[in-house]
Amino acid sequence: MDFPPTKLDYHVDMFNLQSQFRFLSLFKAQDGRTALILDSTVFHPQGGGQPSDIGFIVFSGSDFKFSVQDVRLKDGIVHHYGVFEGSNPESEMDIEKGIQVHLTVDESRRKLNSRLHSAGHLLDLCMQQVGLGHLEAGKGYHFPDGPFVEYKGSVPQNELQVKQKELEAVANELITKGGKVYAAILPYEEASVLCGGNLPDYIPKGSTPRIIKLGDNPGCPCGGTHVSDISDIISMKVTQMRTKKGMTKVFYTIAS
Repeated sequence: MDFPPTKLDYHVDMFNLQSQFRFLSLFKAQDGRTALILDSTVFHPQGGGQPSDIGFIVFSGSDFKFSVQDVRLKDGIVHHYGVFEGSNPESEMDIEKGIQVHLTVDESRRKLNSRLHSAGHLLDLCMQQVGLGHLEAGKGYHFPDGPFVEYKGSVPQNELQVKQKELEAVANELITKGGKVYAAILPYEEASVLCGGNLPDYIPKGSTPRIIKLGDNPGCPCGGTHVSDISDIISMKVTQMRTKKGMTKVFYTIAS
């Protein structure tokens, strides 16, 4: 069965953790997990170096409560994976299509993921200030078990420890200063201006990318969730910098 692309409500409001949408379908995935498809969602799927949200989906007019344990985006459709709590498994497939459901995202996990993800963007901004602007930002891994940002380019081995300390100092200075974080879906030309005059090649010309802007700093395209103010990161520690095979990785942690 074909479904329209899932509307990503968190793109519009990153700080809304509850909402009501419509149930479209339920199926068993190849790995045996149960997956729900809705017309819209406030759950952020895993992607862009950010872990997925978790939480609950409650079906109106019934005792069905679905515990969301993992969320993935596939071909424009968001799949909510999890298990039903306190229901008859044989009746799950008979849920009325189009019924209203209430979504609740786990607040503590969302906040942690948003802080980690925002800290990764903050590192990108700090690279220029410590003389590493020649490094090209690549992928990031913003999971609690070992977040890092990877850059294309090398740093001399004898400079790594110095740059590591400088990065940490500049990052915490920006966190202390603070600044509002904005997210908006914009026309290509307007987005390009906010991002310093040019967008990455993977953003098609004529498209309407979603841009994240931390304070008065240049923006960047991103589909993730973020803090409302840079100061919400609280503090940051750059735990390691290393260069290998023309790539530089910056590992970091944030305050608990």
